[in-house]
Amino acid sequence: AVDCSFSRGVCDWKQDADDDFDWNPADRDRGDGYYMAVPAFVGHKKDMGRLKLLLTDLKPKSSYCLIFSYRLAGERVGKLRVFLANKKPTPVWEQNKGKDERWRTGKIDIFQGAETTNSVTFESERGKGKTGEIGVDNVILISGLCPED
Repeated sequence: AVDCSFSRGVCDWKQDADDDFDWNPADRDRGDGYYMAVPAFVGHKKDMGRLKLLLTDLKPKSSYCLIFSYRLAGERVGKLRVFLANKKPTPVWEQNKGKDERWRTGKIDIFQGAETTNSVTFESERGKGKTGEIGVDNVILISGLCPED
């Protein structure tokens, strides 16, 4: 497994320069490192912030699983989407509100054809709400298909 978490991960994360706002580090409740977050009040409705994970060593014709923690806290906080590069510009994963403030786990299968996926983008879209945040943490890449729950 490749640990791409923000506090001590080995992966290459980049802020997209063409978006409307950046993702910023936020301290975890337990004080153990940090996660990346977009507070609800940043930007204007429909503004986007994109955080890109650059992937270099994925082998062609193999499958991987991207596992991550996410949280959509707050009323009408917006949307969190995940895109894989080299694929259609439609998200492979999307969530638009949390039932509660809890962290949940997202899983995405990445199938490599002859062309390999060289990046994964986490996109936050600003909603109508003024409180809460969208957060992402504990991003891990493992070989093979995603395990069933």
